[in-house]
Amino acid sequence: MTFDTYFRISSYAMIASGTLALAVSGGMGAGLGVVFTLLLLAAWKFEGTRWQLSERAGMFAVVSSLPLLYLDWKFQSNVLWPGEPARAGIGALTHFILFLSAVKLVQLKADRDWLFLYLISFFEVLLAAGLSVSPLFVATLALYTFCALSTVVCFEIRKARRAIKTQETRLLSAPRARWLSRLSGKAVAGQMPSGEARRLPLVALSLLALIFALALPIFFIMPRFSGSALARADGGLNGVVGFSDEVTLGEIGRLQQSQRVVMRVRVEDPLAGRHQTLRWRGVALDEFSGRTWRRSSREIEYRRGNERNLFQFGTTQSLENLTTQTFFVEPIDTPVLFIASRPVAIQAALPYIGIDDEDSLMTRDHSQERISYRAYSDTTEPPAEQLRRDLAAYPAAMERYLRLPDDLDPRIRQLARGLIVGTRSGNRYDAARVIESYFQQNFRYTLEQKSGGADDPLADFMFRVREGHCEYFSTAMAVMLRTAGVATRVVNGFQLGEYNDAADVYTVRQSDAHSWVEVYFPETGAWVTFDPTPVDGRPGNNDAGGLLRGRLGKYAEALELFWIQYVVAYDKQEQRSLATSIRSNLGVYRQTAGQTFAELRAGFALWWQQFSFGAGGTGGAWHVNVPLLVALTLLLGLLALFVARARRWEWAWLLNFGRRERRNYSSVVFYERMIKVLESRGMMRAPDETPLEFAATTGMPEALLLTRSYNRVRFGAHELTTAEAARVEEWLRRIEKESKQGK
Repeated sequence: MTFDTYFRISSYAMIASGTLALAVSGGMGAGLGVVFTLLLLAAWKFEGTRWQLSERAGMFAVVSSLPLLYLDWKFQSNVLWPGEPARAGIGALTHFILFLSAVKLVQLKADRDWLFLYLISFFEVLLAAGLSVSPLFVATLALYTFCALSTVVCFEIRKARRAIKTQETRLLSAPRARWLSRLSGKAVAGQMPSGEARRLPLVALSLLALIFALALPIFFIMPRFSGSALARADGGLNGVVGFSDEVTLGEIGRLQQSQRVVMRVRVEDPLAGRHQTLRWRGVALDEFSGRTWRRSSREIEYRRGNERNLFQFGTTQSLENLTTQTFFVEPIDTPVLFIASRPVAIQAALPYIGIDDEDSLMTRDHSQERISYRAYSDTTEPPAEQLRRDLAAYPAAMERYLRLPDDLDPRIRQLARGLIVGTRSGNRYDAARVIESYFQQNFRYTLEQKSGGADDPLADFMFRVREGHCEYFSTAMAVMLRTAGVATRVVNGFQLGEYNDAADVYTVRQSDAHSWVEVYFPETGAWVTFDPTPVDGRPGNNDAGGLLRGRLGKYAEALELFWIQYVVAYDKQEQRSLATSIRSNLGVYRQTAGQTFAELRAGFALWWQQFSFGAGGTGGAWHVNVPLLVALTLLLGLLALFVARARRWEWAWLLNFGRRERRNYSSVVFYERMIKVLESRGMMRAPDETPLEFAATTGMPEALLLTRSYNRVRFGAHELTTAEAARVEEWLRRIEKESKQGK
């Protein structure tokens, strides 16, 4: 392979990897990517031919493209992405970058044109970094860095070899730099030895490994200034309804038809069995108008975190009751913070957290960035028997949880009374369970909007359609319990999600959006969860979808979560968590090593006791175990003999190596020895003289013979034989003798 060919391969690979980084980040479509790939292949084919553009034509194309940038931006702003100026600007900028790169690829290229292409590819990687937070970007970045390192090395060698002629390179090279001299000489001739051709990518790969080895520790030691500093170009999860102050029946059903990921949740719970009953609580609504749920009170209490970014909202009787959840939430157009029921505290790098009268949590807008936080909830509920005995009257403040629409269909009240009286449910808990079971057993879940009653969709659902999605079930149960004097509210949030054992997280999608009921029990002061939606019909996740939704998909999601946790959302909190985990693991390893060493020491002490006093000795008197002592002596003798032999072999090898090194060294320095002798006689080599020209001016046959031997050894990879070395030494002595006589 010629050096120029390798340089072109490396340069084109750098340009292609920069474009690939932009493609995987979503900065360009598949069609544009295919067109650019074909153009890249065509540019490679026509490199160095008459079909390339001239430098003047390329400059004209670049200058004339500036108005096209403006026109493209206006077209995208008004036609393709109206109302999204950021996306239109990114699209126009991407087209402009690719156009400049295409022009430079198809024109005749000087060094400055190659540099221009390198800068364009670097800018593509920077643009891709701003568009993507995916771990796939890391792979393209590593590929680009490798190609860039290899290209920069080749570019500098290419510049240097044009500045020095082959003969000058040989003469000016240091005597010990044989490999570099051969490389430079052959590179100047346009031919690259196969061994050296393989070394350049290895050098680039070694530099890449060194960069990552030095950068990764700093990367994990230094936290990001913001937990989610990278904004997404495509915005957040727009249209996530059901998490505002007002929700109309049917809105959550539209949300459930999407499989887009909303968040990932890692759960730490000493009682793992409680996981299956967890739901991610969003907003609670207390006022029902017949079609719409809303919050009757708009008051929000805002709280600031302490020095550890901890926001506390309640207490717990025992730490064993706490369930720790770590949330990694995608960009979403709602300020609601999701958490398991009965929140106690949240730890997060957030400026504030607000809590309303319904125990719903919210923070600043994060529709353009991911956020992460750790939440603590007391997920224990009072036992059923205690709730059955709770017959206390509601205080006046709970009256708003009993209000009903004025035009409520009377059949709803009659149905509730019939169910409660018929089952002899004499307390709030049993009444709630009866109505919950009624809907689970007699109704069917569906995402289709079938309740068409314009005036009263709830009555239409309960008495005609008898199927619907979750907010119809929760609304029906809450209203029926209110007709029986039981305080209720509706909660909108998400189900637990699909468990990914590779990442140890629950993946929550929009299809997991859910609505359920909370019932208040005054003696215990607890809101207890009830869910009337039929279990078999709920939209749960499964492993369908082939390989991508199977094991391979789980590993890909685990990698993405690692990227989110330790890159996108890495802050001081995660830094402390990582340090704690490392210290814990080191402590375990240290303890294991200590136990192993103690066991080895005890075993050795026991063996020594048996060796010194015999198999059953106790140390009362000194009785040497003679057979073991003889065996040990023989073993030590054999070991000493082997070491002596090995040392002699080693010294023999070193001596031979030393002689070989001295021979090689003398093969190079004998010329310097001759030069010093001649300089002592006033014979100085001129800067423009070659070694042979200088030897001819001395008038000494020995100097000419020595110079020819030097050229064979220095540039011909020829080693002197013993006879040749003797002749060289004889010639040197003659020159030295003549030098002394001349003085």
